[in-house]
Amino acid sequence: MTSRIAASAEVHETAQIGAGSSVWNLSQIRENAVLGENCIVGRGAYIGTGVRMGNNCKIQNDALVYEPAVLEDGVFIGPAVVLTNDQFPRAINPDGTLKSASDWEAVGVTLRTGSAVGARSVCVAPVTIGRWATVAAGAVVTKDVPDFALVAGVPARRIKWVGKAGVPLLEVGNGEWKCPSTGEMYIETDGQLRLAGENMAVENQEEN
Repeated sequence: MTSRIAASAEVHETAQIGAGSSVWNLSQIRENAVLGENCIVGRGAYIGTGVRMGNNCKIQNDALVYEPAVLEDGVFIGPAVVLTNDQFPRAINPDGTLKSASDWEAVGVTLRTGSAVGARSVCVAPVTIGRWATVAAGAVVTKDVPDFALVAGVPARRIKWVGKAGVPLLEVGNGEWKCPSTGEMYIETDGQLRLAGENMAVENQEEN
């Protein structure tokens, strides 16, 4: 299966585009970026230098994914989302000279497997969006988001738990939550959520 790249897209020769991936009109993929298999990059999206994406990711129209962002498998980025990379942005140095790449250190956003970032939200680096977490449209994320959390607002705060299907979970008591869509059960412990049967310590070790 080959990749599909629109004629008006700008893909640097050093970028790697996985089999089955599509890069649509007016999008830009910078140097040494890596896209996995079956990814979709929408119209006008920007993928920065050295950004790494896993398989089956979807980047919607006009999203800006600045380096050194890392997207694991199955990540969704909504329209006009911004993943920043500069903690202390300035166009010029204190002496008035124009800043160059050597005058600042880029920091990235990490999005874990299955996570989703809603339209026009901003993730202020460095932050990590946990596995299967959801960032609501228009939110501004300034702190790490736990696995399975739904966060919203400015700054973003957790308002609910969601399951792998993205649907808010129903509390059934004793720290247990149920997905109304799939029937899967989840367990909350010390402000963290895990799928029933998963070992949280093992999951965290695998991610690190």
